[in-house]
Amino acid sequence: MEYLRKMFSLEGKNIVITGGAGSIGSKIAEGFGKSGARIAICARRNYDQVAEKLQKKKIDARGYYIDVLNKPEIEKCCSKVINDFKRIDVLLNAVGGNIPSATTSKQTSFFELPLEEFEKVVALNLFGGAILPCQVFGKSMVNNKNGGSIINISSMSAFKPLTKIPGYSAAKSAVSNFTQWLAVHFALEYNKNLRVNAIAPGFFLTKQNRFLLQDENGNLTERGKTILKHTPAGRFGITDELIGVCIWLASDASRFVTGTVIPVDGGFSAYSGV
Repeated sequence: MEYLRKMFSLEGKNIVITGGAGSIGSKIAEGFGKSGARIAICARRNYDQVAEKLQKKKIDARGYYIDVLNKPEIEKCCSKVINDFKRIDVLLNAVGGNIPSATTSKQTSFFELPLEEFEKVVALNLFGGAILPCQVFGKSMVNNKNGGSIINISSMSAFKPLTKIPGYSAAKSAVSNFTQWLAVHFALEYNKNLRVNAIAPGFFLTKQNRFLLQDENGNLTERGKTILKHTPAGRFGITDELIGVCIWLASDASRFVTGTVIPVDGGFSAYSGV
């Protein structure tokens, strides 16, 4: 057991989580904290509240304001974190999501989707959810002697484009591609010990997609039924099930893993339907 504890331990690591106050980011933050890491919860709102909840669980956590679509604001956040923590070892980018106005429906066809709504989804998931935080926090991390780990969040829609959400699918595909590009770029140009990977969650009942999977009474929509039919595990995921893979990617146990996009999907991406 001591062997495993040392392999997956996050003791002494300083971890920044953008979108740290969200349902996914805050849950993974708790897992990181229980594994010994110090946590910087970075979000537009509720960052102090989430940090305080973690502190009550004996986790070393602090809250910071960030606007991931505003580079100067990201730089301010980064400066504050480095001033407090001195060093950043792990960056988890947990900002993302879709919006109903960028979704095709019986009322809104693809031809009528407002470009500005499409752009909002791409900006949120690609620029705010990956590129800008990697530019700012990554600039500090490339100087770490022992490197570090950057974890982006892609999606099943990057593997298999999903109906109704063209902007989200396109953005998450770009996140996967960018993750692989950045892994190579950092290793060849800056620091071979700085790794960049992504996880690709399958279908989890979160605030962003619940309206697509369940109706107002909590019953499965036709889309929800189809998804479960094509998920060998036969259920939706729960956010706790994202913690293990993130601890692995943040820890030294994955020190030879970079440029990968790892599905956490109950088998959805592997199932052909027959």
